[in-house]
Amino acid sequence: MGLSNILALLSGVALFLFGMSLMGDGLKRVAGNKLEIILYRLSGTTLKGVLLGTGVTAVIQSSSATSVMAVGFVNSELMSLNQAVAVIQGSLLGTSITGWVVCLSALEGSGWVSILSTATITAVVAIVGIILRMFSKTASSKHVGDILMGFAVLMFGMMYMSSAVAPLRDNAAFIKILTSFSNPLLGVLAGAAFTAILQSASAAVGILQALSFTGVITFATAFPLILGIAVGASIPVLISSVGASADGRRAAWSYLFIEAISAAVIGGLFYAFNAAKHLGIMSLTMTTFSIALLNTVFRAIGTVTFAPFTDRLCDLLRRIIKPSPGEQAMTADFDRLEERFLDHPALAVEQCRLTVNAMARKTHENLTDSFMLLWNYTDAGYDKVEQIENAIDSYEDKLGTYLMKVTACDLTKSQTEDISKYLHTINDFERMSDHAMNIAECARTKAEKNMEFSPAGNAELNVLISAVAEVINLALNAFLYNDVGTAYRVEPLESVVDNLCDEIKLHHIQRLKDGKCTYEHGLVFNDLLTNFERLSDHCSNVALALIELQSDTFDAHEYINNLTVQHTTAFDGYFSEYSKKYKV
Repeated sequence: MGLSNILALLSGVALFLFGMSLMGDGLKRVAGNKLEIILYRLSGTTLKGVLLGTGVTAVIQSSSATSVMAVGFVNSELMSLNQAVAVIQGSLLGTSITGWVVCLSALEGSGWVSILSTATITAVVAIVGIILRMFSKTASSKHVGDILMGFAVLMFGMMYMSSAVAPLRDNAAFIKILTSFSNPLLGVLAGAAFTAILQSASAAVGILQALSFTGVITFATAFPLILGIAVGASIPVLISSVGASADGRRAAWSYLFIEAISAAVIGGLFYAFNAAKHLGIMSLTMTTFSIALLNTVFRAIGTVTFAPFTDRLCDLLRRIIKPSPGEQAMTADFDRLEERFLDHPALAVEQCRLTVNAMARKTHENLTDSFMLLWNYTDAGYDKVEQIENAIDSYEDKLGTYLMKVTACDLTKSQTEDISKYLHTINDFERMSDHAMNIAECARTKAEKNMEFSPAGNAELNVLISAVAEVINLALNAFLYNDVGTAYRVEPLESVVDNLCDEIKLHHIQRLKDGKCTYEHGLVFNDLLTNFERLSDHCSNVALALIELQSDTFDAHEYINNLTVQHTTAFDGYFSEYSKKYKV
């Protein structure tokens, strides 16, 4: 096999992968976001999940993409682990559809039969696809053109691969290598490694189908390779679970569990039976059709076998894959929000208090960590901020739902005030954590581009961060300890932060004019100022919630407008104190 054949083979692989991607993207665009909505809404039972996983994967031509969507839904708590595992099982069967599409490349003939040949079908599809892509005025028609062009590119890639490997049918070294793969262990390892590199089971099976044109692929070689391909396809899904919740990781690992156990059990039973009966099928020469059939049968057996045991598989995954300490603490917080406490409002309100306080402390931790990243950035630190931000989102969702249920209970005036305070503040905590994530992203950009702010800019930023850190401490401590006296300090300091941001922006503009700062640096710098200013606004909201409840008024705007009139001495005193403490 010469250099030209190797280049032709690699070109064929590239076209095949690109065609798969183009066709799948086109199908997803035609469906819009309907596929995700269908997965989310209609996977209520194991059977529905399996059928939907099969159908969606048949459309988008990727079990990895379907499984990654399922992992994402579990990580966002939009889908249970059991539902996700059922969808993943279906996706393993649905991915075999691509093999049957590839079988069209084997259609050949003469006369009128040539109309159905690969070259003719591919040419017609390509012409129709490019016409739709170039001349259609509607987006849906253009997407259909993408689907057809993707199919044509995929088929051209298949023909390139087939023609490139044709000389190998008489190559003794190639035949020897393939013969070695008839060893079950070597075959499975080779199939798994090859698929892990390609990150696509469909592509790996397609390349195996292309090799079948040499006439030297036997069942003994193809079967262990198919088993290995199934196992290797789990790698992209496992990668997607990095940083996911415990259930998200469990859903991702279910892909590997199902495929590995299916390969071990089905392969073990088959080879044991063959050892006893010496089946003649081992020497059967495989074609594109028989490889597609073998792949489909293997996956169908695995899906049908595992589907009834979905719940037990999920229990096993829960025992093996444990949540992180942070997740365990969050789970303990959520466990407080028991429905049975609703019959005892005093207990329910107390559980809410403990859980909202935990949310406040996590928010404080996340903000502190994000500030540290600005001067000492690490990927681990960024990941931690992201994980806590996701946890804060879960707190808001769980607490918001539970608090609304508590409001329907028979509450005393004091309990009603507490619940109102919690409802007012959980959204602010969540938004504060969002700003922590924004600050972490600024820190990552600063680190990746080796940005260094000017000495004057750094000095001003340090002053602002100190002021923002104090307003955060004041607001959260006032909330945690129900300290209205501390709450009155927040608004004066928030006004100082606003003034600092305005003044620093003016100084920054002057540095841009003087050439002491670049436009690129300025984008990150201004983003930071915006996030710090909004953080202090949310701190003000938290403090106002306490003050409003004490004064039996919920008109925050009126309070702010009249603040200097109602509390002139206190406000002016605090404002003067903080203005002297934090100045640039």
